Amino acid sequence: MLRSERQAAILRAVTEKGSCSVAELARGLAVSGETIRRDIKAMARDGAVHKVHGGVRRADPVRESAFDQRLRENAEAKRIIAARAAREVRDGDSVMLDTGSTTTYLAQALRDHRDLLVATNSVDIARTLATRNGNRVYMAGGELRADDGAALGPSATTFIAQFRVRVAFLSIAAIDPGDGYMDYHLSEAEFSRVVIERAERTVVVADRSKFGRRALVRVAHLGAVDMLITDAEPRPPFPRLLAEAGVEVAIAG
Repeated sequence: MLRSERQAAILRAVTEKGSCSVAELARGLAVSGETIRRDIKAMARDGAVHKVHGGVRRADPVRESAFDQRLRENAEAKRIIAARAAREVRDGDSVMLDTGSTTTYLAQALRDHRDLLVATNSVDIARTLATRNGNRVYMAGGELRADDGAALGPSATTFIAQFRVRVAFLSIAAIDPGDGYMDYHLSEAEFSRVVIERAERTVVVADRSKFGRRALVRVAHLGAVDMLITDAEPRPPFPRLLAEAGVEVAIAG
């Protein structure tokens, strides 16, 4: 069994049972405990599971870590993804960006672009791209979330629905084989759905840790977006599912 196949099997077992011991997984996959421990360590580093004493448990599908922490998690991968995503934007483009750690890095990667029309619900993204290089930045109104400066709720979705842009970028919390793109908050999922509707082309920017995760709220099915930019080849069954859904996958690096 290849390492990627073994890790996919571990993720399925943990998702079904909630937690598994190293010994249990080793018996089920006919490999050594040391091999399982190496797999768990790599998967925990990517955020796919949580390592515990003697075993592993699934990542919490309800709680999301603080925004500052998410900016630090897999930071280099997010910068690489952002640099690749910036190549999808031309000077003079109309762009939407939602609030997220990867889209925050994308805003920084767009600082040398010119004459952009940007619609966003992120204070940080608006601040990064406003008043430079002839850009016009439109910030959604609504209640600002203290953690990440995101404007969410009916006012934000009504505002963003007024725009029609060439390309939108979404930073997603989880990608599940069955439920597709997922998020932790209903208001974020509702905002993302409107963004998808109002863009000619939608790009999800997500590092490898998002694959195989589950979150609380379904945003959209896999084929609802046009492109997915990530930092490594997704684990099975995602390559097949994304190809069947007609999603272009770009590996940054």
